[in-house]
Amino acid sequence: MTSLHHPHLSGLGRNPAAPEDILVRLAAHPAGRHGMAGRGGPLPDAVVEALLAHGDNSVTVVRPRDRLSPAMRRRIAGHPDPAIRDAHADFVRSMVDRDVPMDIEDLEDAYGRPRTALVGAPSAPLRAAVARAWRDRPLAVHVELLADPDPTVRASATGHGQPAVPPEWRDRCLADPATRANVARHAPLTWDQFVPLMRSEDEETHQAVTENPCLSSAMVARILEMDAAGEIDDPMVRVAVAQHRHTDAATRDRLYARVEADRAGGSIEADVALSWYGIEPDWLREAPLDERLTYLDCPHSAFRRVLASCHDLPDEAWRRLDSDPELTVRRTAARRPDAPPEVLERLVRAHGEVFHIRPLLVDHPRFPRHTLRTFVDEPSPHIRYVALQDPALPVPALAQLAADAEHFVRRGVARHPNITQELLTRLLSDPAPEVVDDAAANPALRPAEMYDILATHAE
Repeated sequence: MTSLHHPHLSGLGRNPAAPEDILVRLAAHPAGRHGMAGRGGPLPDAVVEALLAHGDNSVTVVRPRDRLSPAMRRRIAGHPDPAIRDAHADFVRSMVDRDVPMDIEDLEDAYGRPRTALVGAPSAPLRAAVARAWRDRPLAVHVELLADPDPTVRASATGHGQPAVPPEWRDRCLADPATRANVARHAPLTWDQFVPLMRSEDEETHQAVTENPCLSSAMVARILEMDAAGEIDDPMVRVAVAQHRHTDAATRDRLYARVEADRAGGSIEADVALSWYGIEPDWLREAPLDERLTYLDCPHSAFRRVLASCHDLPDEAWRRLDSDPELTVRRTAARRPDAPPEVLERLVRAHGEVFHIRPLLVDHPRFPRHTLRTFVDEPSPHIRYVALQDPALPVPALAQLAADAEHFVRRGVARHPNITQELLTRLLSDPAPEVVDDAAANPALRPAEMYDILATHAE
């Protein structure tokens, strides 16, 4: 996190090349400590001692196993100030109380007990946290959680579909309001289980059942009958059943048209079902190639997107998917191992990168990385920013981007490994504190500049 008032110091606190004595001096300043709290990797013992001397407990909160030496862990465990001594455990416990998922190792550290004991802890939020975190638990432990007296624990135990609910427990879990939807979404259902679930008046249960990939053709037909009779009026159910393997093309088109009409009429639920609903027809990936290819002409992009995620399609199919009107389909197709270089470049140059999805398209083995430096002159700042993915981007190009009107582009320059000291010095005076912070955090910054920052901003 950037200190808005002292970004030089928060950035320097994150700098992986900062010498130990600089970090010790930074520990005396709140912004320096703020930066070090977000610093990756271990901290030298002397720096930890300096942080503790200034009463800062942030270093004891985040990932202590990675950040602290065994000696410092023992030092903190025996610290006279409980705010420091118990900081990590207090942090984990507060996250448990807020239902924030935590690693099972963190739970064991914070509560001082093995996971096998935490399963029977008096605290229901803690048992729920264990159920979320311990995914490879033994069957006996899983059954214990399924039988827990607290509904939040039972819900957590069934929330991910894995480990699966044993067959002999399905009826009990489907009758339990806390676990009904979770189990209905994943478990194979008998007709006798399916019918009462669809007769319920709970929309979440209807959606869960309809999303279940194990439904039989008779079950899908029954859902369609209920929709036609007005017994169900839910756009998410219509989209989910439209994507099912047992739904024919004409019925699928009718269901999508109904939801599209509802969205045009102002229905927020229909807009969510079409634009934000996370399910896709994943079953299509396992279908025979001839059957999959029939979906090249499907008017519904979810099917073409799943098709584009396959890697065994003929050349003609790839040519069509690379020109698909839907951008997400083209991006998916471009991730195949043998995507043509010109397809990758054209896609990124026109639409930029999606930086939260890894690997990036520019990291594709067939992406023509020598073209990245030509992105510097593109009119869109989002495309110019992609040029910074070239770690050897020439200094004149970096200088051009360092003067960009968009601060996020200048931030990218401030983080770049090929940056010069002259450019770093310029960006250390940038009007945007985030740019300054990133410049101060760049390991290319010379130690002399680091000492100047301390003298100017920390004294």
